[in-house]
Amino acid sequence: MSNESEAPSPAVDEDPAALRDIAEVPAVEVITTAAVHLMSAAAVKCGLGPDTEAGPGADLADLDEARKLITALAALITAAAPEIGNQHARSLRDGLRSLQLAFREASPFPDAPGEGPGEAWTGAVS
Repeated sequence: MSNESEAPSPAVDEDPAALRDIAEVPAVEVITTAAVHLMSAAAVKCGLGPDTEAGPGADLADLDEARKLITALAALITAAAPEIGNQHARSLRDGLRSLQLAFREASPFPDAPGEGPGEAWTGAVS
């Protein structure tokens, strides 16, 4: 008996050309792109977004959300570093460190050293 209520797998619905394109993208590029997206979102959530006509970028700050994004970014970079190589990991680590420091500066009650977002993965940031 077949189960027709089962949803088809996402790959079945994809355009074959799109699947071929994503198959050609090196893993290091996918990882760095994901890291850059996490960095951008975390920067906005730390209040570092650009000022616009609608208001200052600081109005978009949400430190709870920033903590989650920075922690996920730290885990990704730490886990991926051996796979993507030092040349790629170094710039990602620099960006992560900058975000961790920006978070500390934006926080009205800074975390103790080693307790900040992502510091479980990176160690204390100063």
